[in-house]
Amino acid sequence: MPAPIPIPTFYRHKHTWIEDVQGLSISLLAAAVGVSFLTSLGFLTGQTAGIALLIAYVTGYSFGTVFFLVNLPFYIFSWRRLGAEFTIKSAFCVTVLSVAVDYIPLGMTFEYLNPFLGTAIFGVLTGFGLLGVFRHKGSLGGLGVIALLIQDRTGFRAGYVQLMVDGVIFAIAFFLFDLDIVLYSLFGAAVLNGVIAFNHDKDRYIAD
Repeated sequence: MPAPIPIPTFYRHKHTWIEDVQGLSISLLAAAVGVSFLTSLGFLTGQTAGIALLIAYVTGYSFGTVFFLVNLPFYIFSWRRLGAEFTIKSAFCVTVLSVAVDYIPLGMTFEYLNPFLGTAIFGVLTGFGLLGVFRHKGSLGGLGVIALLIQDRTGFRAGYVQLMVDGVIFAIAFFLFDLDIVLYSLFGAAVLNGVIAFNHDKDRYIAD
């Protein structure tokens, strides 16, 4: 079994377990609310969540169930390449997000939600949530793990890697959904990836 790769530079600051709990809790709540805005509109996004949404809309299964199942194969890769702590935290984050997105609509519904506003809020809140999860050595999906690995190996920012993968997902979506749904969804994904690309720097969290 290959040894795990060295901990990325921005993980060298060691958070206490209390910092991890509060940081991940806030981040996951923000991300779950953001995704709930998106799903209430019936729109899409990129990455692993985008794959899960495509499957959920086509099959009728809940996003949470599909998102949880789609991520399972990536944990093997994550464990071998990024280590146990990262994988366990990522599995925890994916599980919490899967449950939260399925149950948040029971306490938050919209009589009317403007598509541009909804997708912008999705991008900002979910981007904020992802930044927090990254900072506390976790991720919200298998493709995010790969993006982080590429950033650590090459310096090419994770947000840009995700943007490229999103392009492939949305190209497929053009054949499955109406044009307006895809365009609104693409706007939300661009906002999300912009938040990550401009704010996620692997040298930002070096401990003094």
